[in-house]
Amino acid sequence: MSKSSMRQATLEEITRMREAGELHHDPNAPEGPDLGEDFWAEAVWVPPRSLPLKSVHLKLEPEVFEFFKSQGKGHLTRMQQVLKAYAEAHRGG
Repeated sequence: MSKSSMRQATLEEITRMREAGELHHDPNAPEGPDLGEDFWAEAVWVPPRSLPLKSVHLKLEPEVFEFFKSQGKGHLTRMQQVLKAYAEAHRGG
């Protein structure tokens, strides 16, 4: 599906479109991957961010960056989570 055929819609817009019969389901569409019980057992709900992130330039030792990158997709997010956990633990609460 191309980006030109996709658009964002609010819940209200989707509800209206469904009631008007404007949404179509393709019963021949391929199924998504089966994520399995292991995936759901370790899944963690992450609340939406309330504030925009701040972009910074950060110099890391190569072995630190390679460790996070070796963990696969989402390595920058994991770095953010580690830094956030450290800040929260040392905030003094």
